[in-house]
Order: sequence, then structure tokens, then C-alpha cells
Amino acid sequence: MEGWSRFMDVFSLSYDDASPLNFVQLNFWIFFMVAIGVYTILDLSKKTKTRAFYIVSALAIVGVTGITFSATQSGFGNFEFKLTVFDGWLLFIAGVFFLSRFKEKFWVRSFFLTVISFFFYFKSSGLFVVLLGVSLVVNYFIGKKVFTSEKEETRKRILALGIVFNVLILLYFKYAYFFTEAFNTTFATNFEPINHFAHWANGFFGEGTFIERILLPVGVSFFTFQSISYSVDIYRKEIEPVKSFFDYSFFVTFFPQLVAGPIVRAKDFIPQIRKPYDLDNKDFSWAIVQIVKGLIKKIVLADYIAIHFIDHIAEAPEMFPGFVSILAMWGYSLQIYGDFSGYTDIAIGLSRLMGFNIKENFNSPYKAVSVADFWRRWHVSLGSWLRDYLYIPLGGSRRGGLGTYFVSTIIFIFLIFITKWYALIFVYLGMLIIYTYGWLFIKDFNRLVHRDMNLLITMVVGGLWHGASKNFVIWGALNGVALVIYKYWKKISPYEENKSGLSRFWKIFITFNFITFTRIWFRLEDDELPMQMLNQIVHHFDFSWTVFIEVISTYWSAFVFILIGFVLHWLPGAIKKGWELRFEKMTLPMKALSVALIIFLVYQTAVDGGKPFVYFQF
Repeated sequence: MEGWSRFMDVFSLSYDDASPLNFVQLNFWIFFMVAIGVYTILDLSKKTKTRAFYIVSALAIVGVTGITFSATQSGFGNFEFKLTVFDGWLLFIAGVFFLSRFKEKFWVRSFFLTVISFFFYFKSSGLFVVLLGVSLVVNYFIGKKVFTSEKEETRKRILALGIVFNVLILLYFKYAYFFTEAFNTTFATNFEPINHFAHWANGFFGEGTFIERILLPVGVSFFTFQSISYSVDIYRKEIEPVKSFFDYSFFVTFFPQLVAGPIVRAKDFIPQIRKPYDLDNKDFSWAIVQIVKGLIKKIVLADYIAIHFIDHIAEAPEMFPGFVSILAMWGYSLQIYGDFSGYTDIAIGLSRLMGFNIKENFNSPYKAVSVADFWRRWHVSLGSWLRDYLYIPLGGSRRGGLGTYFVSTIIFIFLIFITKWYALIFVYLGMLIIYTYGWLFIKDFNRLVHRDMNLLITMVVGGLWHGASKNFVIWGALNGVALVIYKYWKKISPYEENKSGLSRFWKIFITFNFITFTRIWFRLEDDELPMQMLNQIVHHFDFSWTVFIEVISTYWSAFVFILIGFVLHWLPGAIKKGWELRFEKMTLPMKALSVALIIFLVYQTAVDGGKPFVYFQF
């Protein structure tokens, strides 16, 4: 009975903002098994699907007839029609199979998965599903209009309209409070953001129906970037718009990657929509390995070490010696990797089980030998998106235009306002003098200036994409400056081409510690906490073996998992590949037994409630 109650709860039309649907919940796996069950039957042969059609139709008729009609005594009798949510799902599935008999299979499949993805987003984000629906309709027609317009000027204007629409969604829902607060602080004003949509809706549905504070929709940064790339690729004539609205909706809303990425490109994903479902033993085994690996990263590494160690230090760094903050930030580098790459591993594995290939999003980032190498390995889908749709349009490494100078000036002014580090003015003036001298006396220096400015713009925007906070802007700017410095350093470094083990070790060590240093601004939400932690590290380092041993003994279990996590991360790829091949060669019962045992052990470390995926807030 409890199992049936849980099943009904998963598919109910209720949303619990305290426990949104996500990959580490049992509820999600109930949802996924039903979804993939119907999905795979839709792709069966016509003969098999005919039998399934009759079975599902019969179940729907029996279920709806037996459950929804109840007799009430009134005169000669009266029947009251009561359609439950479960009956609605039965009718929907029966309707899908009915359509599959008379409509083209791939259209029905897109329709089914679009509805399922919308439902998943509703269970993850509530009524923000309406915003997702509006975004889909607008961007679908923007794409078609860009393609059909003959005049280049018209195509540009329509594309600009689409980009502005998507950027405004981000600005309104994600950055309204941030920019308003920065403006108020700078100019001593007292403006307040207003949720106009909630205000209008409450006037229509009644006061209190919608919260009037502007809330951040889950995954808004991902589906807006995905929508922008679709229209831009059509404008560049790299793809043609999809003919079916459900194909486009399926591309944007595909539930494994909808709320936290990876950012999927239309040219990579859309051609797969019309392909027959195909899953061989190799793909099945690989997908299961990715899902299990993702659960281990999230539950064992990310959640456990965060709850049992990192959070204690990050909440009050001044209460601990400075060296403990360094240990915590090393641990946080592992936590954020386990959390985000764990999510994308699960998303990619689920997609493969459904017959779709999504590109790798992480490639052992802490094996990077430079900051540039790190950003080729970390969050690959975002990095490539920023490169193709921001860095290159600005001019890339070859040129710069008015846009480069305009955006650079805005960012420089913006950094001064939000950080109140007015000494930055002198830093900027010094940079201006250096660049002016180089422009006058050094050959090809103009191109280098444009490259540096475009890099800085891209990384600051990337930082701001992660969150509406000056800490994220600083984090992005630090990485941008590091990339600029590395561009010059690699030309004069005597170690750049050195392939020895010792040289590689030091490159990895320095890169990892720099990335960890910048994450002080990424992890600590309060604007003042990063400087508090840095002050504690610099002025109150206070290392002693006695305190070190006491810290290790107090948080010993977290340190065990941190050590295991880094060892596994730095293992050679060939060893990891060997484990995957061994799993692939197992019999199906052995695979099932192995997965069940691993998942059982994984959930022994789980903490009640766990922690939400970090990138849900982006």
C-alpha cells in the first residue's frame, strides 16, 4: 500500500517546493521507469505494438470505467463522473498508443516525451512550467522566421529580437534583485523589483495564488542558452528549423538535461530525434556505469563530505585556523566536481538508455596542466557555448570591434560599483598605459589587446551566468585574468614543452590550487565571507600537528572519502576503462546484482534529505 501511495504521489499534479523531483530520489526512478517503459514500447515493431495497444487500451477502459463512475441515489439514479489524476495518465498513455497506430512514430514519440518532460519540470519547478512553455513557443517561431526571411537585415532583426527576449528572461528572473541592489547602493536610491507576472496573476486568480517575490526558475540559464544557440545556428545556416513544434519542444525540454545541463546543441541532438530507438549491450552497460558513477559522485563524495566537513568550515571560517580553510576548499573542489559531474553523468546515462547521445561534459578536470587546459575539461558544454556565441562573435583572438570596447567598459565600471574596490581605477589606468605603449611600439599588439579583452569579457559573463552575486563576477574575472596571463606565460615558459613526470606534477598542483583559490568566491555566498576566509588563511594560519591531528580525527570519515575521491580521479583513464569493459562482459544477472549491491552501499552514506544539486540554482 505504501508503494502504491508513493507511485500515486510521483504522478500527482501536486508540487512540493521542499522536495522537488531530482535524480537521487526514489520517486525519480519510479517516474523514469514508467517513462522509458512506455517510450520503448512505442518503438517496438508494429506487430508487438499492436498487442501493446490492445492491452493498454483495455487497461485504460477498465480502469477509467471501474474507478471514475460512482452511483449516487437520486430519483432513478444518477452517475457522477470523477476523473482522478491516475485515470488521466491512463487515458493519456492510451491516447499515445492510439496516435501511434495512425501517426508517424517519431512524431508521437516526440509528443510523448515533450509531455513527460513538461511534467518533470513541473515536479521540479512548479508553475514556472508556464514560463518554459512561453519560451518554447516564442523561440520556435523566431527560428522559423529567421529561416524563411529573405532579406539579411530582416533576419538580423528577428534574431536580435529572439536574443533580447531570452536575455530579458534571464535578467528579470535571475538578476533583478542583484542589479537593483547594486544600483541602489551606488546611487543611494531605494528601488524595489516587482514581480509583475505574479501581480497580474493574483489579480486574476485571487490574492495569494502566486508569490509576489521574483523567484529563480530551475534550469532557466540552461534552456535560455539552448534556445539562443538554436536561433543563431539557423541564422548562420548551420541547421534548418525543425518542422514539428513537438520536435523542437522535445529538444529543449528533454528531461535528463533540462534543469542542470549539459547545454545541448540543436545540430547534435535534433538529427537523433528521427532515428529508430537502438540500444545494444555495449551502450546499455556504458549507460548503467555512468548512472551508478554519477550517484556515487553525488551521494558519497559531494553530499557526504559537504555535510560532514566542508559546511562546518564554510559557515564560520573565523572559528578555525587558516590551514583548515585550505583543507575545506580542497574538499570543496572535489564536492563541486562530484555534484555537477555526477548530475551530468546521470543525465548522459539516462539519455543513452533512451537511445540519445549527449556529449561528455567533464574530462578529468583536475588533471589539467594549466588554466586553459582546465577550462577545456570543465563544464565543456558551457565553455564551448561561450566560445561560439560570445568570444568568437566579439572577435575571438584575431580582432575586436566596438562591441569589445563597449562591453569591456561596462564590465570595468560594473566591477568597481559592485566590489567598491575603488583602487581598481588605478589598476585599470595602469593597464591602459601599458596597452597604449604596446599599441604604439609593439608589432601586432592591437590583436593581443583585443584577444585579452574578449577573454576577460567571456569569463566575467560566464561568472555572472553562474549566479547573481558579485562573488561570481569576481570568480569569473579571476579566471579571465589567469587565462590572459597564461597566454603570455606559455610563450616564455621553459617548462611549457617539458613532459617529465615532475614537471607535470607541478603544473597540475599549481593549476588545481589556483582553481581552488578562486572557488572561495564561488562557495561562500555572503559578500564578506571570502575576505574573512582569506584573512584567516593569511594572518591566522596557525598550523600545528596537534591541531591537524585533532581536525583529521574529528572529521575522519569525510577525509577518507576525500582521499578516495582524489585517488579515483587521478587514476589513469586506461584503468577506469578496464573496469567498464569488465562490467560490459558480465551476464545480465551479474550486472543487476553488482548494481544493486553498489547502490545499496551508496545509500548507506546518504543523509536524510541530502543536498540539492548545486547547479539547480543556475
